[in-house]
Amino acid sequence: LAMAAVQTGCCLSWQRPLYIYGGLSCNSLMADSWSDRTPLHDAAYQGRLLTLRTLISQGFHVDTLTMDLVSPLHEACLGGHYACAKFLLENGAKVDAASTDGATPLFNSCSSGSAACVGVLLQHGASVYTPSPLASPIHEAAKKGHTECLDLLLSRGARVDVELPATGTPLYSACVARKADCVMSLLHSGADVETGCGQDTPLHAAARAGSAHIVDLLLDFGADRWSRNPEGKTPLELSPPDSDVRLALQRRGPGSLSQLCRFCIRRCLGRSRLHRASSLFLPPSIKDFLLCP
Repeated sequence: LAMAAVQTGCCLSWQRPLYIYGGLSCNSLMADSWSDRTPLHDAAYQGRLLTLRTLISQGFHVDTLTMDLVSPLHEACLGGHYACAKFLLENGAKVDAASTDGATPLFNSCSSGSAACVGVLLQHGASVYTPSPLASPIHEAAKKGHTECLDLLLSRGARVDVELPATGTPLYSACVARKADCVMSLLHSGADVETGCGQDTPLHAAARAGSAHIVDLLLDFGADRWSRNPEGKTPLELSPPDSDVRLALQRRGPGSLSQLCRFCIRRCLGRSRLHRASSLFLPPSIKDFLLCP
């Protein structure tokens, strides 16, 4: 009977759902028992800095890993604990350590929305590029609506139009998630308003998501109302009948001469230089004209 109970328990444990770690699926057995999590991991996740100091002084390795290669720095960043993250980094923690799912401490910081953790990681040389298409920091910040994290990544050279399979661009992710502030930040940073996920544009995503405000923003930045996705649908055809989104799409006429001139100048400047327009010695009215929809 004892053996049967053990066998039953093992079988059931394999059927447990995956544990979600920072938005990514992880080893369910490890998550259930936490058998390979050390006190160092617990202290980092809970933000207990004094405990962290004590454990490190007692000989715990700063980069102690779980079965899924999760480090204490991952945990501190997922919990949004700046002081713990800073302490671990100052004691030699690997800034770009990746878990088995490709999540880095920077990705976890963007997931938790801790701009302070993002900042300290970047100061210690964290890469803004992802080792895994499943764990892109800039996409995570965009879809979670963490504008401060997003702006920090962009200021450090993160590619604003990087397109990932099945995920699309950061702008596309923000439109799917209805995060208007991130949409605005990405557009002002020069994001291509027509690049989404394959032929599905950010405007298609915003129309499906039902966000009239984001639809207006995209149209202000020159989005094509008549573009067709792989199913041959326009954004208008994807919008719910009698919705604010449909009204926003229907009431837009041809762009004004002023708006067309703005689009032309932006294209000439290029995405890599558009965000620098605010630092040029130009009258405020000209800067507003270039940067505002």
